[in-house]
Amino acid sequence: MSAGDVHLLRRRLRAALTAGKPAVGTFVKLASPDVVELAEAAGFAFVVVDLEHSTLTERDAVDLVRHADACGLPALVRVPEVDAAVVNRLLEAGAAGVQLSMLTRVAQAEALVAATRFAPGGRRSVSLANRAARFGAVPLAGFLRAEQDDPPVLVGQIETVRTDPLPDLVAALDVCFVGSTDLAVDLGLPADPAVLAAAVDRVRDAARCAQVAFGGWAPGRNAAAELGLGDADYLVVGSDLQMLAAGLRAAAGKENQ
Repeated sequence: MSAGDVHLLRRRLRAALTAGKPAVGTFVKLASPDVVELAEAAGFAFVVVDLEHSTLTERDAVDLVRHADACGLPALVRVPEVDAAVVNRLLEAGAAGVQLSMLTRVAQAEALVAATRFAPGGRRSVSLANRAARFGAVPLAGFLRAEQDDPPVLVGQIETVRTDPLPDLVAALDVCFVGSTDLAVDLGLPADPAVLAAAVDRVRDAARCAQVAFGGWAPGRNAAAELGLGDADYLVVGSDLQMLAAGLRAAAGKENQ
């Protein structure tokens, strides 16, 4: 499988975030390269390989990222914490970016930046023996310049009420992502709809204040507006597993069960 151009994919995704309409992706929870190809063929702008809420292993994630890279589809990886070694291996495999869940402290955002940037902007370890560097075909200076010009896309999920000041928390990221499901639970499920809407508005306002893209998750495109994501720049819709389950229920005549 030939290496793609992850820097071009990052540039394309960043352009989509400022295009005035949502860049739409989906979560990938199944370890099948067919899912990545189907997502690309369906017209998704990106996929997020999920290492938080799935049974995917790091090996699975690497394979999915590599396949997405070869298909010309930006693939981010959602991680539950910043493990610099894991993050580096995923980026070397061709990940377009990293999505960090449960972001509450500026120190977490700083750790994410440090793990995804080479010195002097970070502490990421350098190697050319990987897919993103075309296995050494690109000179070190050229690879470092490409990484500086088009660094990994960084997404931080805001999922709790108690955090460091939100504009400071997301200032170094590309996307401020509201995790409305966890946020609703944090507010006391079932959360008062008005209270939850106000909390989502605070996250959106923080994104605009920090001049970063605003994003979130919805089970379907038609549910985005009611979740406060009508003006999202980065919209993750459902997941491969969710869509498969819905399709199977429909085929079995069990849609409403």
